[in-house]
Amino acid sequence: MRLLLVNDDGIHAEGIQVLAKELEKDHELIIVAPDEQKSAQSQAITISKPLIVKEVRLKGLKSKAYSVSGTPADCVRVALDKLIDKDVDMVLSGINMGLNAGMDIMYSGTVSAAIEANMYKIPSMALSAEYINGKIDYDVAAKYGRYILEKSKDDFIKNNIILNINTPYLEEDIKGIKVCKIGGVIYDYYFIEDQGDNGDKILKLKGRRDKEIEEDTDRFYLSQGYVTITPLHYDFTNFNLLQKVESWI
Repeated sequence: MRLLLVNDDGIHAEGIQVLAKELEKDHELIIVAPDEQKSAQSQAITISKPLIVKEVRLKGLKSKAYSVSGTPADCVRVALDKLIDKDVDMVLSGINMGLNAGMDIMYSGTVSAAIEANMYKIPSMALSAEYINGKIDYDVAAKYGRYILEKSKDDFIKNNIILNINTPYLEEDIKGIKVCKIGGVIYDYYFIEDQGDNGDKILKLKGRRDKEIEEDTDRFYLSQGYVTITPLHYDFTNFNLLQKVESWI
């Protein structure tokens, strides 16, 4: 298959290179990623300044690679509009340094790049690996990503599907794979880092207000040692309320 690889951690991030090495064994790849870290950009695109695209040589990889001075969504758009003159079978985004589970997918550049591909009617996968105390296992994420790709590719090619895949970091073996819904919200919170000369408050993200994990969700199964898969779709329409809202008008 012909695959486009993107991410939000940047063109030189370890995760995208590990994934590329795994997929180059069987597939044709082109790599297009931000020129620097662009995490938590969600579906943002660059409209106020031109984008700079550079061809990049990535050590140990034979695939063509390009950096883009924009967001993950920009990378998908630039790749499909300007860099690739053949049909792309699928877009893979990642491997992200850190999970994209629960409502974090709303902020994730990794997941949003996969959604951007879906808007072009191209099936996609977002891959993320748990990061704990400075440790992460990209190899496990790449192998499971490849496994899921091979198992699902026939249906993938026929349908406009997004899969959000997360792998836990474990000292022992992965327990298996769970297909599940996304978990709940985890709230980031700020603390006052300093006081500006003019009295302004300088705030910095400090941590997260976690809450009890709901069972049968991605966050729950990840905590139990499973790889999780959640199918997504970018259409936010609440179809159950269409007729009710119409009745108000």
